[in-house]
Amino acid sequence: MTAPAAGAADRSASAADQAAGEADRPTGLVGPAGTADPVAGVAERLTGLVGALRSHGVRIGTGETVDAAQALEALGLADRERLREGLAATLLHSTGQRWVFDPVFDMYFPRRVGAPSDSEAPADREDLRSRLAAALAADDQAAIAQLAVEAVDGFGGYGASPGSDGWSSYQTLDRLRPQTLMARVRDSVRAQRGGAGFTDRLLEDEIRRRIEAFRAQVATEARRRVAERRGRDEIARRAVAPTADRVDFLFAGRTQLAELRRVVQPLARKLATRLAARRRRATRGTIDLRRTLRGSLSTGGVPMRPVLRRRRPVRPELVLLCDVSGSVSGFSDFTMLLVQALHDQFSKVRVFAFVNRIDEVTGLLVHGTADPEGLGGRIQAEATLTGWHGSSDYGVALGEFDERYTDAVGPRTTVFVLGDARTNMSDPNLPAVRHLSERARRVYWLNPEQRSQWGTGDSAAPAYAELVEMHECRNARQLGELIARLLPV
Repeated sequence: MTAPAAGAADRSASAADQAAGEADRPTGLVGPAGTADPVAGVAERLTGLVGALRSHGVRIGTGETVDAAQALEALGLADRERLREGLAATLLHSTGQRWVFDPVFDMYFPRRVGAPSDSEAPADREDLRSRLAAALAADDQAAIAQLAVEAVDGFGGYGASPGSDGWSSYQTLDRLRPQTLMARVRDSVRAQRGGAGFTDRLLEDEIRRRIEAFRAQVATEARRRVAERRGRDEIARRAVAPTADRVDFLFAGRTQLAELRRVVQPLARKLATRLAARRRRATRGTIDLRRTLRGSLSTGGVPMRPVLRRRRPVRPELVLLCDVSGSVSGFSDFTMLLVQALHDQFSKVRVFAFVNRIDEVTGLLVHGTADPEGLGGRIQAEATLTGWHGSSDYGVALGEFDERYTDAVGPRTTVFVLGDARTNMSDPNLPAVRHLSERARRVYWLNPEQRSQWGTGDSAAPAYAELVEMHECRNARQLGELIARLLPV
């Protein structure tokens, strides 16, 4: 932290010391019993929080850090949730970054420090489950938070020696099994409401939400205890899920893919600005040495006025060949949506999808932008992508493209192939790829698999990489950088 930020954070530490008398409220930051200064090192906690967020790709400058220190000084530590929202407002730039911020905040500004004072008492599983069912039925947030602590303390510990002791949220939840309390909680809520109120479906959805909130609190408590033993900085960098734009396409869940679709338009606007700047620079042309030297004769050979070769701006054409099978489909869907949002930068964009047959889906993509989550389903339903089996076959699909869509590729066309190049041990059809590279201006292959996996198993990536330029593209951040660098102007 720079000097101004550190000074502001030190001032916030003095304000935190004044708030220490209030810090034993249930909603605040609580220290262990007998601790003289439970909020010591607040400045270090704030700088650690900022450093951990930066390691996850959240861009935080000195100004934001100073603002966060001033917010901490103004808000104090008595109300932990109010402090959470204040720091989020000063440090974050988008709602998607809350995925990283909340668990990191929980480690640097935990609800409590150390184990509960009664942790030596053995936990009774059935008693804890009964109390949890009652708390879930009443939606008692304070009781649920306390039960999460007791659950980790009673069932989450592992290791044979003090130096190896750890805490596991998976082990805690596996032993407690809160999801099996659904019927008990539902019956209890019905009895409290006299049989009226929510329908069964709505009531069950609400109970699932409460159970998921309890599971999240168990994970937070286990992570906090591990951080106390191993160090907050290490756990904040290794045990916190990354932002959606850093999640591997091949491992992204439904929620993360939905978040990625929401960032398509902002990312497209940023890339369009970069492409426009590149196009302006390109239209200036390069120096015409002969004409520059000829013009310098009037100044005694000094080239006072360089003469440039002017380029005639021509918008390029773009073709996408997208593998939409299996886990690769999320990568292909996101890239198709991104390119569609950039279509104004090109004279023509054509998109083709394949599994073991290939079909043009340009028209479906235009309509799919209104419903990005349904794009993959529409392509699977309306395009002809498979023949006699449902496994991907790059050789057959690329060969069919070479035969049926010769008009799609010309000397102004840049082709992007999206896929993991796993052929299921079938013929990769290298002549079709060679013919494609000869006809197109450029051919790039974006592979969502880690480079170390290329060539393993049924991967034909090394063979394809000898014919076309192949790039590792595992997440949205890498994709944005590649698109900005590789797209023609």
